Amino acid sequence: MTRPVLRLTVHGTPGPQGSKNLNAAGAMYESSAAVKPWREAVKAVALDALHHDAAWSPLTCPVLLEMQFSMRRPKNHFGTGKNAGRLKPSAPNFPTSKPDLDKLTRSTQDALKDAGVLADDSVVAHLFARKVYVLWGDALLTPGAVIKVWRLTDLHKEESP
Repeated sequence: MTRPVLRLTVHGTPGPQGSKNLNAAGAMYESSAAVKPWREAVKAVALDALHHDAAWSPLTCPVLLEMQFSMRRPKNHFGTGKNAGRLKPSAPNFPTSKPDLDKLTRSTQDALKDAGVLADDSVVAHLFARKVYVLWGDALLTPGAVIKVWRLTDLHKEESP
């Protein structure tokens, strides 16, 4: 498989986008306070990467996005007292609590669009996303995400005889 055209490692707490709340005045706002800092972190890392590629222009071709979100484990997954810092045997292997994976991908795709990686998030034709806990397998050591972008046109050329 070809190498991705862009690989980003973003550190910070992944923030979901999509759920809205109403305030007392009737105005809508994001229910997650983490979405704005997350989008800014993704945008900053993407802009820094694109700064080193003077020929880059926002992708308008079909793209494949791969996102792996590394999430912090809740404190109740760990023992207490002499077992402090030890993972409980009952602790789940995969994060199945909020935030929702689709809402994490939504905020991340919007940040990639804002940074000029994508012309629009509608160009994403294939999306592979997963949530893992930090320090599990190939996860990051701290919360964040690894984002990879491929041009599907490049992958199609590779498959042609």
